[in-house]
Amino acid sequence: MAVSAAQRFARIATAERPSDARVLMKRAIVLGASMAGLMAARVLSEHADEVLVIERDPTEASTSPRPGVPQGSQVHALLPAGNTQLDRWFPDFTAEALAAGATNPDPEAIRNYVNGDLRPLPPGGSLGISLVSTRPFLESLVRRRTLAIGNIKLVHGRADGIEFTGDRAGAVRYQPTGEGAELVTEAADLIVDATGRSSRLSDWLKAAGWPQPPMRRMPIKLNYASALFKQDPDISDIGISIAQNQPGSGQPPRQGGVLAVEGDRWLVLVAGYADDRPTRDLEDFRKRCRDDFPPAFGQIADHGELIGEVVTYHQADSRRRDYDQLERIPAGLIVAGDAVASFNPVYGQGMTSAALHASCLSAYLRSDPPLDEPARAYFDDVRVVVDAAWQVSTFADLALPHVHGPYPRGYRLVKAISGLVFQAAAGDPHVNVQFNRVTTMLDHPSALARPQTLLRALRWKLLPSTA
Repeated sequence: MAVSAAQRFARIATAERPSDARVLMKRAIVLGASMAGLMAARVLSEHADEVLVIERDPTEASTSPRPGVPQGSQVHALLPAGNTQLDRWFPDFTAEALAAGATNPDPEAIRNYVNGDLRPLPPGGSLGISLVSTRPFLESLVRRRTLAIGNIKLVHGRADGIEFTGDRAGAVRYQPTGEGAELVTEAADLIVDATGRSSRLSDWLKAAGWPQPPMRRMPIKLNYASALFKQDPDISDIGISIAQNQPGSGQPPRQGGVLAVEGDRWLVLVAGYADDRPTRDLEDFRKRCRDDFPPAFGQIADHGELIGEVVTYHQADSRRRDYDQLERIPAGLIVAGDAVASFNPVYGQGMTSAALHASCLSAYLRSDPPLDEPARAYFDDVRVVVDAAWQVSTFADLALPHVHGPYPRGYRLVKAISGLVFQAAAGDPHVNVQFNRVTTMLDHPSALARPQTLLRALRWKLLPSTA
């Protein structure tokens, strides 16, 4: 019997810890100590005698944004599905993160606004815990837990290429950090590319005579500005406030967020699209907070104690590389995280997708695969995760006035179903839970088309007083 995408997604997103791992290889190499690379290394530690992680950026300053993550100082979200995977691979991770300063705000301190209207939250506890912190803080905890595993080693250097032997990837070349260091070649039984959006793997494949993966782009032209403020209960009690003005609301489509992060700080974000560009100017930042978003934004920006400066970030597009569509791909090669797909960051899918890719890698390696053949089962599972995130983010982005496609097959139908469920989520608790389980990547988007959910959404639309 064929397995549906929703069933595969549920298997990938499980919280159950695997108990059937065994060593399959002598050495695995991971390119990049990003969240995707660290999570991949954690999984590989159960299947390889040695795991070597090669990272370009220095990692000693554990709570500062890395140069290779230019958006590291901006707001990041670990969705509940990502939190589930961190606890799956690092027992008691949530408790450790909370003890170190991450927050899990009380529901009474959480606000979600759409077009200025306060949206109801799902019933308490229905989505599980969602850790709130800065990205460098969270990444440092994951890095510490990963590198504490005895057979994982991190070295600093810049990946220079992959060497192919016959039909497989067999070695990595890298330039160690340090003046005068000579190029090093390290053999591996399995290589993971986790070098992010700027991955050069496609070029390396072309240079070696392999086909390049198809690339799809969604031109979002997103502009961010973020600033840190010292928390002050006399100014606000906000733990999380998310606000968005949707296209067609009569206001420019803008996004904003306030997150209570570690160190008793608020991280405040304002975002616009296309020519609507927040700047590093503090007065511009304050004006946007006052004029475009709920009162807490302006109160914090005007009266809070600024820590550091306003920082900006621009992302031109969402993109995905469909390795699963290649007719020929080398054995011994895995791609994870943003090197596969990166999405509009306002939806917070990046770190969670990376964690789910690690779950795909675990499922692949626990299937006792022939490592001298391409990892097609892995790429097929990753496709399910990418499709889920891509549908949620890009279908919303297609409503932006400056985005003119590409429109996927079934766009009108999916848009109609999503719109119906979104509206009903404001009044029907069951629909609200299901809608949020999809947007937080706990469930596959097809869950919104389940008969029970659609019937309740239709009933709310036709007879809202009875919902």
